[in-house]
Amino acid sequence: MADYQNIRTGRHCAFVLHAHLAFVTKYRHKVFADRRLTRPDPTRPEEIMRSVRQDFEVELVEFDGEINHVHLLVDFPPRVALSRLVNSLKGVSSRRMRQEYPEPVRHYWRAQRLWSGSYFAGSVGGAPLSTVRQYIEQQIRPA
Repeated sequence: MADYQNIRTGRHCAFVLHAHLAFVTKYRHKVFADRRLTRPDPTRPEEIMRSVRQDFEVELVEFDGEINHVHLLVDFPPRVALSRLVNSLKGVSSRRMRQEYPEPVRHYWRAQRLWSGSYFAGSVGGAPLSTVRQYIEQQIRPA
């Protein structure tokens, strides 16, 4: 029980549910330049993801990525279907990125999609959260 320091509660449950999500850009295009992933940029994908997660009462524990993919560590309640969360995260972030960064739209978003149709979702129950967090933090940001 020592690993469960942040137990969340609902009306009829107590839970600690974490998932590691990874989204890849369409055709693995190198869409994310450094200025789109850096912390001071208010329009970065992390902020967009954080705004979506509020609708689902999901905690975005960690966010990072590389030039053609992003990783998220989310803490979610049991009533949230992970597939619906992923669809919202990918759909809203794609739309907002196209609005906020119009210059790469013509080149990278020919199909009006930022993300590949597939994604990775892994339960983070077996590995310590510190290990998963460290893995996500060690992603090499583009220069």
